[in-house]
Amino acid sequence: MMENGSRKTPRQYKLFSKYEILRCGHMDKLIKKRKSPAETPIYYVTIEDTFDVIRTAHLATGHGGRDRVLKEIEQKFANVHRESVDIFKSLCKVCQERTKRQKTKVVVVRPIPSSDFSSRCQVDLIDFQSMGDGQDKWIMVYQDHLTKFVVLRPLTSKRACEVAVQLMDIFALLGAPVILQSDNGSEFTAAIITELRDLWPELKLVHGKPRHPQSQGSVERANGDIKDMLIAWMADNSTTRWSVGLRFVQFMNNRSYSAAIKRSPYQALFGCQPRLGLSSTSLPKELIDEFHTEDDLRD
Repeated sequence: MMENGSRKTPRQYKLFSKYEILRCGHMDKLIKKRKSPAETPIYYVTIEDTFDVIRTAHLATGHGGRDRVLKEIEQKFANVHRESVDIFKSLCKVCQERTKRQKTKVVVVRPIPSSDFSSRCQVDLIDFQSMGDGQDKWIMVYQDHLTKFVVLRPLTSKRACEVAVQLMDIFALLGAPVILQSDNGSEFTAAIITELRDLWPELKLVHGKPRHPQSQGSVERANGDIKDMLIAWMADNSTTRWSVGLRFVQFMNNRSYSAAIKRSPYQALFGCQPRLGLSSTSLPKELIDEFHTEDDLRD
């Protein structure tokens, strides 16, 4: 029955089964029908807001591909389609520049199995000497094989002792792997392990076997993606301070959907998506912009 006592028409029954109106402060928002009030609301986007929604997701994923952007959008919104994302990407100047980068042939490589977090990890270096940021000229990429979670650090050199110091901070926070490997060669990995043993005598890890050339190519492509994300971040923020941007690229990479593990690396490690304060809640942006103090949240 409707509020005025009249019966619902078949069309109204269909609409009520698919949609509901959610009162947010002084605003009414159209959302997908929920099974219970405790369920996170998924909003319907107006035509006027579609561009901003896609742009926000596109930047949050570091100018990610269509599927990554859609996965980001689907966490909060219901009616943004892949065609719209394709159109947006085709007009993005940063993405156009990225496509000019020479593409390598994609080879399907069987991944090295890892059964536990931090059982096998990889450390590699990206050469940024052509775009030196002060004394920083290299990027250290540390990745867990199981979750694909990455940690990025700026380096002034590719010396094993400097890499070891950075790894110490990571190990003190996330724990140390059993196997450490690198596509920079077994001698490089062995030198790092020796430096780590001097810094932390109780630490015991072994270096992995040399990787297949095709596998090395897949790692190079992954590192290339990180480099592309960093260049895009610098373009978006009109800066050459890539050492600052590393933090944001690390966050964007870890929060973005990975087809290899069917979730984001962050979710694979921590069991949930990372939060950005109120921006990660289901509240509409218009309402979030009105909040400034804890008392505002209670009103």
